[in-house]
Amino acid sequence: MDLSSLKYAEGSRKDGKRIGRGGARGGTSGKGHKGQRSRSGSKRRLWFEGGQMPIQRRLPKRGFTNHFRVSFQVVNVAELEKLEKVDEVTPELLFEKGKIKKKHVPVKILGSGELKRKISVSANAFSRSAIEKIEAAGGRAILL
Repeated sequence: MDLSSLKYAEGSRKDGKRIGRGGARGGTSGKGHKGQRSRSGSKRRLWFEGGQMPIQRRLPKRGFTNHFRVSFQVVNVAELEKLEKVDEVTPELLFEKGKIKKKHVPVKILGSGELKRKISVSANAFSRSAIEKIEAAGGRAILL
């Protein structure tokens, strides 16, 4: 037996619908009689509502998107405590250890959890409580 001899299981594959060839779906081919949708090449954009005022124009616009917003990947102090045998924490190390998902997105350290050992942490941003906890344990918070 090899790849060229593989076949689909009997009855597992179904032939496509053959419209307008006589039989069950002959004649109008399931499109009804006359009207816009029965014509060949009939296509309307997805949100077209037959000419009535479309929903995206009926509803009011609200808010805006700030294009200058910087979104951070957050890591809590408790996660830093879990890193064994590490004295210096950098975004690259956090990426290797799987604590953050993307290498080139800024990292912010938050203060949830406890830190019992002295470590030096480099990140793009820190919360006030995270800085306090890192320095209370004798470590350093280095802003990149």
